[in-house]
Amino acid sequence: MKHLISVPQNVVPHFHHIAELDPQQWFVSSDPENKKVGSGGGTAHILSELFLKEGKENFADWLNDEKRVIIHAGGQSRRLPAYAPIGKSLLPMPVFRWSRGQHLNQRLVHLQAPLFDQLISKAPKSLNTLIASGDTLIFGGEKLPEIPEADVVCFGLWLEPEKATNHGVFFSKHESPEKLEFMLQKPAISKIRDLIHDYYFLMDIGIWLLSDRAVQLLMKNCGWTGNSFKSNTAENYDLYSEFGLSLGNEPTGEDKEINQLSVALVNLEGGEFHHLGNSSELVSSNLNIQNRIRDQREIWHKSVKPHQSIFVLNSDTNNNFTPSNQNIWIENSSIPDSWELLSNHVFTGIPENKWHLSPEAGCCLDIIPVSNSEVIIRNYGFTDSFRGKQNTRETQFMNIPLNEWLGKRNLSDCFSGEEETDIFELPLFPMCEKNKIEPGFIQWLWDKEPEQNEDWTELWKIQKRISAQAVSDHCATDLLEDKRKNHRLRNYSLLAKNYNHSVFYQLDLLKTAKDFFDHKLDLPPEADHSRNSWISIHDSMFRACYKRLAGLKWEEHEEKAFSALQKQIVDNYKTHVVEPQIDLLPDQIAWGRSPVRLDLAGGWTDTPPYCFLYGGKVVNVAVELNGQPPLHCYVKGSDKTEIVLRSIDLGAREVLTNFNDIRSFENIRSAFSIPKAALALCGFLPEFSKIKYNSLQEQLKALGGGLEISILAAVPKGSGLGTSSILAATVLGTLNEVCCLNWDKQETGKRTLALEQLLTTGGGWQDQFGGLLEGLKLLETTPGIQQDPQSKWLPDSLFCDPLYKNRILLYYTGITRVAKNILADIVRGMFLNSAEHLTVLKDLKNHALNTYQVVLKKDFNEFSNMIDHSWHLNQQLDAGTNPPEIRELIDRIAPYTKAQKLLGAGGGGFMLIIAKDEQAAGQLKNELTKNPVNQRGRFVDFEISNKGFRVTKS
Repeated sequence: MKHLISVPQNVVPHFHHIAELDPQQWFVSSDPENKKVGSGGGTAHILSELFLKEGKENFADWLNDEKRVIIHAGGQSRRLPAYAPIGKSLLPMPVFRWSRGQHLNQRLVHLQAPLFDQLISKAPKSLNTLIASGDTLIFGGEKLPEIPEADVVCFGLWLEPEKATNHGVFFSKHESPEKLEFMLQKPAISKIRDLIHDYYFLMDIGIWLLSDRAVQLLMKNCGWTGNSFKSNTAENYDLYSEFGLSLGNEPTGEDKEINQLSVALVNLEGGEFHHLGNSSELVSSNLNIQNRIRDQREIWHKSVKPHQSIFVLNSDTNNNFTPSNQNIWIENSSIPDSWELLSNHVFTGIPENKWHLSPEAGCCLDIIPVSNSEVIIRNYGFTDSFRGKQNTRETQFMNIPLNEWLGKRNLSDCFSGEEETDIFELPLFPMCEKNKIEPGFIQWLWDKEPEQNEDWTELWKIQKRISAQAVSDHCATDLLEDKRKNHRLRNYSLLAKNYNHSVFYQLDLLKTAKDFFDHKLDLPPEADHSRNSWISIHDSMFRACYKRLAGLKWEEHEEKAFSALQKQIVDNYKTHVVEPQIDLLPDQIAWGRSPVRLDLAGGWTDTPPYCFLYGGKVVNVAVELNGQPPLHCYVKGSDKTEIVLRSIDLGAREVLTNFNDIRSFENIRSAFSIPKAALALCGFLPEFSKIKYNSLQEQLKALGGGLEISILAAVPKGSGLGTSSILAATVLGTLNEVCCLNWDKQETGKRTLALEQLLTTGGGWQDQFGGLLEGLKLLETTPGIQQDPQSKWLPDSLFCDPLYKNRILLYYTGITRVAKNILADIVRGMFLNSAEHLTVLKDLKNHALNTYQVVLKKDFNEFSNMIDHSWHLNQQLDAGTNPPEIRELIDRIAPYTKAQKLLGAGGGGFMLIIAKDEQAAGQLKNELTKNPVNQRGRFVDFEISNKGFRVTKS
């Protein structure tokens, strides 16, 4: 997938550095210089730029090569002057109090891209191009909608006429709301209300998907022919008011070729639309975003924005804001308390100063660097739109008519002969030396009733002045961004002084540690670990990350973080202790056995700390292999006061005679670490037992004798089938039966999570619940320390119906990869609030829900697509999931397969394969049986377990 973004021309060479985005994935350009091309022409232009850069021969073939996202962020920004120099997609955005994985260098584009990527990834193969507006932030609902096949797919929201009137509006018939009848651009509210008697309406949110056919037609209308433009650059053509108006069954436009394109409307159900197109929306939309989750009772913290409509970013200010201060945006600025602020202000680029200023309500100011010594002073009004001719009273400047503002300063003669000139093109903004800015001059620019000061009038007249249109061309982008970076680094220092403040722990600590390292910032003092264990985990992991970057010893800090997580989970069972009583006749054997699980979607979302914060969702299925449950535990009584452990598959034996023998479960290389940890949780260590015995022998004597425990895992190590977790649950479940602990499967599964923490292997809950509970199911939890997965069982017809059964194959690759190392890397990312990790985890969680819906519909083709997408998401989370040996195997089987995924943590073990049809399945089995991947490679028969874990006594 490629991202194409248009920005102001002066920003192009700086974009990747500013946004910290990969140049290989993000192609940046600007609209043609000195030529208006419109949104359609801009789309055609940037596509042509990338096509020519990549040197491909045929445009049509190139379009079909890969999917792409186009973001238009290079507009004139008349109504949001503060960010015209860098483009709206590079607008700095505040850290949201309800979210994690953010950064102090967070830009609008970082928040926009994830939804665009999800939609283009979910789109049918015929839809390769997504076009989006750069001045909106849109949140998708809990579940993204299905995207239909069409030449053009337009996304929208059902919103009230008052909001829709400022945007494009789609109209459809009541009986077919998914089909476009016609589109209108910014229709009057009265017009919408007249039409709603006969039509539904959907507000255009600026996200369109286009087929290659639609793209080529758009290119043609912009002057593209063959592989080039007729007149070197794209012609002026608007995507929405020209191309869009010609779409639908009853189009208002008359382009016959466009009329023939099929169009589908998609309501982004549960979505939110936040427009950032003007100074007022800069504040109001960010306020709505901050408050979109008003009462989030989280484990880690609950923070409240102290000043609801005041935003201070990348700035130094010690103003004591009062309730009368409303709608204020301060960014990349130094605002001392000698400024008497009111409301409706936007201040950007203000240098350090000791000025005494009293801006009236609605006054705004930008100081824009031109060079190391010169700046542009741009004053404007909060609601100015920078549109209209000089000589009309409707043309506003500084919240009053432009001519009135000029007249009050004796400047009316400055623009004689330019009465027809648009205000956007008038040179209104003086350029001066940055060290000679006079606060009295700024006050004079602001005041509605300025003092009559000939010096200020003369200064304004003699200075070189710049128009709003030309500001971007004169802005020294590198100086502007250096100033912003310096403020950001100072803000880190401020956060460090108040290091326990929750905002720090919401940040993407991976990027934050890199900033600290790259800019040689001093690490703050260690957090008070006694106050908040979650903060201590963050603190330790942050320090470990920083020290790894610095080449210092980091292991101790990371170990402290994982130990704190372990304590959170395990301590609960030291409080809820048990009292084991052995219930076995002398000749009885308790026999526990479990199936393994195939993880289909949502894996990793069940892993702490992610599931503690957000809850998890997974779809998996319990299966028996070659007609048998492959994981076994046998327990029988003994006259001796000892516990004997045997591993049937490993041929190992160990005798436990004291508590220290049991505590040795921490040695995970031991063949018996699982049964030792299980014994601990079952009360055979004092800290987990109601009755405190002085020795293990004393306890066993009191219980009437010892135990002999034999385990069998008839599955290769590193299988990806959840073997170790399910074996742990099997041992716990069998001991539960023997020791009269009265746990149900739910409690056994929860205690298995604690068992894995005792072993320091970590892990989530899906493996043990996948094997303990029978069948095909969706398992989901809510946020909280105590994870209690709830099951929704699914029909198993996709696995059992003769039409499909023989197409689903299970192949053991003979390639293994240690899950603990993978787990540690990904859990590390969770603790560090890595935006990259959190984004994929959210996608995985949503994908589990989508897979659940597909299985309910018994749609085998779509189920295959779900498995394929699971595999791609797993690779996004961990690139090592697909090592060279596996890639070679996938390439080899590609002619026969519709989808495949490695099971479990990935990188090896078992692979679930879905063949294209039954004949392809037969060919595939024949090919890999005759020529296996290695000496261990083989197909294994499986069937769904309808019992899950069970235990019986002889």
